[in-house]
Amino acid sequence: MIKLGPFDLDHPFLLAPMAGITNSPFRRLMRKYQSSLVISELVSANGIEYASHRTLELLKFTEEERKVGLQIFGEDEENLVRACQVVEKMGADFVDLNLGCPVPKVVKKGAGAAMCRNPSELGKILASMVKSVKIPVTIKIRTGWDATLRNANEIVKVASDAGVAWVAIHGRTRAQGYSGDADWDFIGDVKAKSALPIIGNGDVVTPEQAVKRYKTYGVDAVMIGRGALRNPFLFEQSFDLFEGRTPQAITADRLIGLLDTQKLYLAESFEGRASMIHARKFLAWYSSGYPGSAEFRRKVFTIPDGEVLWDETRNFFRTAFEQRDMSFLSEPFLMGGHG
Repeated sequence: MIKLGPFDLDHPFLLAPMAGITNSPFRRLMRKYQSSLVISELVSANGIEYASHRTLELLKFTEEERKVGLQIFGEDEENLVRACQVVEKMGADFVDLNLGCPVPKVVKKGAGAAMCRNPSELGKILASMVKSVKIPVTIKIRTGWDATLRNANEIVKVASDAGVAWVAIHGRTRAQGYSGDADWDFIGDVKAKSALPIIGNGDVVTPEQAVKRYKTYGVDAVMIGRGALRNPFLFEQSFDLFEGRTPQAITADRLIGLLDTQKLYLAESFEGRASMIHARKFLAWYSSGYPGSAEFRRKVFTIPDGEVLWDETRNFFRTAFEQRDMSFLSEPFLMGGHG
């Protein structure tokens, strides 16, 4: 058991919020497979203000996801405050503000990573958000804007003064995007100086890395993003290792059981065609690195019938497990982005 802000968690390994990925079915799946808490993909505070149907759909969650946070982004203080209040009314356990998104269309409006360029103004906005709700307010940032402005220490200070519950730090600047290596030494330095709980994030793809980074850098938790898209058992394995148990091996039967659960969760959240669209991208990620994955991905995006798709998936993984060891799971993954 560990303490993270006001929450007691089984272990310090948790799912990173990822745009277009951490929807309700995937969050529910990762909680079932031992992520200690989950956070939604980023949701526009402006969209919440205008009650956009698509935006409000992104805020839905199930009881099985708890502890669950909903992540918002935006540049307007009033809209962010009202978005916090909507999140609270929906019953989420906490609200997370995205201060790390590097996407040009977000930062050009002054949202995402751009908000950290003006710490004093950000501090005022954070204080208003914290005062507006009873649930915890948390933030996710990068190490800075670029190599000349790595001001995470300053952001953590203003967040602490504003009453923020914790800060998650992705170990790259906005300018880096997802290139290069996440700078965990920098994260550790921020943690050493911080009065707030600090969560480290970046380049964790094995349970050994997760546990080592937690112990080496003194962070309060480790956030895992892209690694869980190649190995969805990563939280379960990290928990085992953290507790001194040998991590369970990944087998064809275990993976197919997980996929069948995800199929069920997708069907409960989305209509047939939407369910297929979401299934395809996850199946493409899960298959990466296995023999025949390129041909399988081609099939994934061309098979029109859902049952045929899932039958093909089961056959693919049963065959692939007979032909490949699992060492590829320690290789870098999805370096173009996410988490």
